[in-house]
Parts: sequence; C-alpha cells; structure tokens
Amino acid sequence: MEDNCFSSSTSQQEHLLDHNTKKEVSPKSSNKLSLLPLVFLIYFEVAGGPYGEESAVGAGGPLLAIIGFLIFPFIWSIPEALVTAELATTFPGNGGFVIWANEAFGPFWGSLMGFWKFFSGVINMASYPVLCIDYLKLVIPDLSTGFPRYFSIFIFTCILSLLNYSGLSIVGYAAVALGVVSLMPFILLSLISIPKIDPSRWLSLGEKGVKKDWTLYFNTLFWNLNFWDNASTLAGEIEDPQRTFPKALLYAGFLTCLAYIIPLLAATGAMPLDQENWVDGYFANVAEIIAGKWLKFWMEIGAVLSIIGLFEAQLSTAAYQVLGMADLGFLPQIFGERSKWFNTPWMGILISTIVAIAMSFFTFKDIISTVNFLYSLGMLLEFISYIKLRRKFPSLKRPFEVPLKLPGLVIMCLIPSLLLVYVMSTASKIVYVTSAFMTAFGIGFYYFMNVCKSKKWIQFSRVGDKVEDHYSYS
Repeated sequence: MEDNCFSSSTSQQEHLLDHNTKKEVSPKSSNKLSLLPLVFLIYFEVAGGPYGEESAVGAGGPLLAIIGFLIFPFIWSIPEALVTAELATTFPGNGGFVIWANEAFGPFWGSLMGFWKFFSGVINMASYPVLCIDYLKLVIPDLSTGFPRYFSIFIFTCILSLLNYSGLSIVGYAAVALGVVSLMPFILLSLISIPKIDPSRWLSLGEKGVKKDWTLYFNTLFWNLNFWDNASTLAGEIEDPQRTFPKALLYAGFLTCLAYIIPLLAATGAMPLDQENWVDGYFANVAEIIAGKWLKFWMEIGAVLSIIGLFEAQLSTAAYQVLGMADLGFLPQIFGERSKWFNTPWMGILISTIVAIAMSFFTFKDIISTVNFLYSLGMLLEFISYIKLRRKFPSLKRPFEVPLKLPGLVIMCLIPSLLLVYVMSTASKIVYVTSAFMTAFGIGFYYFMNVCKSKKWIQFSRVGDKVEDHYSYS
C-alpha cells in the first residue's frame, strides 16, 4: 500500500512540476538562456575574476594561499555545486533554493530561505556601483564625496538595472563579453611572468614577524568561491535545464578555479614577497611592476567591467527569485509580473534595484558581515533540505543525481556545513543582533503575508502550491 501511495504521489509531483515550469516561462519567451551565457553568469555569481584573492596571500603567505585555492573548491565549491545541479534539474523552476526548502520543510522555511537569500544577495549587490565609483574617482576626483558621488551611484545603478530589464539573454551575452575582456589582463600577466617565476617563492609561509590572520584567510577563500546556487533561481529560463545546468556548473567551475590559481601562481612566483602589500587591488600594482603602466590601466578597467558583470548576474538571480516566490504564493501576484516587451520580471528588477539604491548609501562593514551571516544560515538550510528531499522522494526521477548513498551525502554536506558554522562563529556581536532582528522581521513578514492571503486583501498566485498539498503520505 505504501509503495502504491508513493508511486502515485511521485507521478502527481512530476505533473505539478511540469505545470509550474510551463507556467513560469511565457510563450513569448523563445529566447531561453543557452550554455555559454549561463556559464559566464555562474562565473560572475561566484567570482568575476581574481580580483579580491590578494588578501589570502596577505593573511597566510603564498603557500597557504595556493593550497587554499587548490583545496577549498573540493571541500566547499564542489559539494555546493553538486547539490545545486541535482536540485535545480529535479525542480527546474524559478525560485531555486526557495522551492527546495518549501518542498522539504514547508512554506515557513521556504519563505525564510527566500528572505535570507534575497537580502544577502541584494545588499551585496548594492556595493558594486559604489566600488565602480571608487575606481572612477581616481580619474574624476569630484566623485569622491557629496552630491556628485551619491548621484553617480544612483545613475550607475539605474543604468545597469535597465540593461537587466532588456532581457536575460542579452545580460548573458554581455556577461560573456565582460568576462573575456576582464580576464585578458590576467592572461597577459601570467604569460609575461613566466620567465621571471621562481618556484621556490611558492613555498613561502609568509614573512617573519607577520602574523597569520586566519579569519581573513578563510573569509577570503569562502567568499571568493561561494554562491554556486544563485543561478538556480533562473532554472525556469534555461534552455533544457536538465542537461544545460550541470554542464554550465562544471565549465564555470573549471573557469573559476583556473582564473584564481594561474594568476596567483604567476604573481607570487615572479615577485619577491612583500606580504603587507597583498591587499585587495594589489594585482594592479603587480601588473605595473611586471609589465608596465599599460597593463595596470587595463587591469583597473577590467576590475570595473568585472564589477558590472557581478552586478548584472546578482540582479538577474534576485529578480527571478522574486518572480519564483510570487509563483509559489509567498509574495503577492503582482511581484510576478513580466514586461510585455522583453518578458523580464520588471517588478523583481524594480524591487531589487530600490533595495540596492537604499543600501548603497550606508557604510558596509557591518552590513556586509550581516548579510554574509544570513547567507550562511540559508546555506545550512539548503544542505539540510537536500538531505531531506533525498529521503522524502527516494524514487523521484532526477536528471542529474550525485552518485552517493544517503550516508555519503551526509558526509559531503557536513564538511562545508562545519565551515559555515566556523565562519558564522567569527562574526561580531552586532552581526548576531542584526541578523536576529532581520530573521525576526522575515518571520513576521511570512505571517503577515498569510493574514493578507486569508483576508483576501491582496491577490496571490496559486500556481506554486506545495506538491505535498496535492497528495497525502502514508
């Protein structure tokens, strides 16, 4: 009896998922996201280039930095990417991780997952226009302070958001162009460095008298190899997601790892170590020392282009997450509105842009730490949801499946989860308090939406009702 019941429920689930996938993509949207643009969107979600990895050398020395970027992908990036590949192809709808938590533990946890991930992503996104203006102020000093600076941030954010409004396919191919141009100076740096490389420099544990900063070291590795699951919110917009998504994750993984390790080997091997100089942005100085000012200038331009790519990728995933949450009934139906001209989620783009603009005028030190903390909470829930879904639907057809039994999957998820707990344990008291407050706000928002739904104050979509609401378990 139990087997028959489960077989019936699985069939109903697959039917509902097919229905949701068809609903989420309008017939007008013949422009699905293909493999190459998706690879570069994932690349920008995770990395965007070697910019930012310099701090690992400053914190631990060349050897530990090299080991970190060689080993860390195996204990963090690969497990996260495998979980994403399996769940995104099994539940190929917009919303990604929100769908997974909803299916595993119910709407409360699905909503909270969406709240954690949305705000961590959008507030991080808000820093990118600020970083661009920080680069431009070196050329235009008037952008350093006051009204010109804030107005420039506002205009820059709006212009980048309009590009996203024009269509995901356009954003994807723009990401390809931005990725190629921003990586070129690192390719040239690596080639020019070859005759100057002394492999013994790679074995240095750092200069004498410079203490190891383990918190900075692990945070640098963690945040430079993170966010593999973000593109899952675009699954409903991908051409043949069951085949395309795993391939894109694999290729993006190779691209990301090579983009980090090759320039790191070149720079640390070609130059005597001056550890205190290895901070964010130091690659530009390395380029000038090794090749000249022309390469430094190109690398600085590449940094701005990389930041633009990071912004566009983050905005795309945030906007389609809002669309997915509206389809699931967590947000009012109006949040799932698409543009009549481009079929893009204009309301999701608008909401994400407004939050980003509002946050771009704040100091980011504690805010960024807080949203990173919230993202870590979301990742812990994501790993637990993955294990739960494997137990809950053992016979469900999975186009891509991690070839491990349940005990192996638990171990695979446990290692990165311990890392998440460590990263969270290094947070300050203000981060704990702020994260608790924002989580409480997210819980309150969920119950307020339920009241709005029960009182019929606002119209909600019922397309994304939970699968388990359509059948019972025995």
